[in-house]
Amino acid sequence: MDEGFNVTYIILGGHMEVEKYRYLYFVIILTIYFLIISCNSTIVCLIWTHRNLHEPMYILIGALLINSVLWSTVIYPKLLIDFLSEEQTISYSACVLQFHMFYSLGGSEFLLLAAMAYDRYVSICKPLQYPTIMSKSTISILLILAWTLPASQLAIPAGLIANTQLCSFTIRNIFCNNTLYKLQCIITTAQTIRDMVILVNVALMPVFFILFTYIRILRISYRSSREVRKKAAQTCLPHLIVLTNFSCLCVFDVITVRLDSDFPKTLRLIMTLQLIMYHPLLNPIMYGLKMKEISKHLKRLFTRGKQC
Repeated sequence: MDEGFNVTYIILGGHMEVEKYRYLYFVIILTIYFLIISCNSTIVCLIWTHRNLHEPMYILIGALLINSVLWSTVIYPKLLIDFLSEEQTISYSACVLQFHMFYSLGGSEFLLLAAMAYDRYVSICKPLQYPTIMSKSTISILLILAWTLPASQLAIPAGLIANTQLCSFTIRNIFCNNTLYKLQCIITTAQTIRDMVILVNVALMPVFFILFTYIRILRISYRSSREVRKKAAQTCLPHLIVLTNFSCLCVFDVITVRLDSDFPKTLRLIMTLQLIMYHPLLNPIMYGLKMKEISKHLKRLFTRGKQC
């Protein structure tokens, strides 16, 4: 595909609406992007600087928050440029790259949540073996796999999309997600099957694994002492809330390409904004307020700030 080939966005109802409120949208998006970076980075820095947070659970939380910042950075800088530009366009190669990075980091989110679920399972169900199983080398392997497996699998559809024949040149969205398929002349059965296999590998299998581990945790916690049940609730509840939220938004993202005409534009816009705005802010809120040790350090940090 020619590097100079451009795809045009239709965002927030069309060019005239963007033109009318472009500076307002720019300020709102910039503020949200700043909040995403600052909130996630604050907790990552706390985990980095405090030795009592150098445990597998907190390291995995830090990795999840870094992933949220990377995921947002795939979208926000280009979106900010679009609101200040006369024409909302992007080269097709850059659009494919954005598509690849968006879904690769989305897959990494599921795998990181699966790694966190496994960590909680070992901690609660096999406490005596926990230091041996969740060693530094194990954490390193889990992090490497979480970021490389989705990227390598999604490189296949991204490479094929980059060289496909297009019959449309307009994306009815605010960034290049699976609406990229709407530009193609034909979506083959083989292509659909291939994408479904990748979806199972990077999303459904991690979700099933997480549900399986939490069912085991609940069964063991139910038979154990009140202290064990309390620990399970404190550490597992934030993960389940984040997983449920992200899974629902991803399901919507996947089905919209097939049922595009059946979704009102307003609903599609609201759900897309939820995906790119609400979710990256939910992670630091859940892990910052609900995780006891992180919450302690946050309170101390803000208390010092008020005293200064």
